[in-house]
Amino acid sequence: MKRIFGAGGKKEPPPDLNQAIANVEARGESVEKKIQRLDAELVKLRDQMAKMREGPSKNLVKQKALRVLKQKRMYENQRGQLDQQVFNMDQSNFALQGMKDNQVTVAAMKDGLKTMQKEYKKLDIGKIEDLQDQMEDMLDMNNEIQEAMSRQYDTPDVRNSTFKQIL
Repeated sequence: MKRIFGAGGKKEPPPDLNQAIANVEARGESVEKKIQRLDAELVKLRDQMAKMREGPSKNLVKQKALRVLKQKRMYENQRGQLDQQVFNMDQSNFALQGMKDNQVTVAAMKDGLKTMQKEYKKLDIGKIEDLQDQMEDMLDMNNEIQEAMSRQYDTPDVRNSTFKQIL
């Protein structure tokens, strides 16, 4: 069979979206240069017509200017189409990147859930409650010690009585 139909050549992978966008943008820039060239030609023709009197030669220049305008309009339409293609591809690229980001996010969330489940198995809620009870008991004992240390003894108010005697 290979002798009859030949062996298939190496197929190139299809261009990715970014390459396609770059290619279309390059074509758009080429069309834009052509439009600029036609604009310059139109300016020359307008200046030439301004200097001419009515007659057959001016009519020829007008006809040439109309042809240039038609070409310019055609190129502008092409540029608009290319701009729309680039916009559509950019939107597709944006949506594709969003999907890839979502896949990464979901994978990270799955991994995080597995890790949380492993760590949760290491914790015992009963031990945590016992620890909380012990901490509460320790804080109560600390408060009792603080109250004992800050107890005020019944002593006369020395500041007021001594001050009054001096005056």
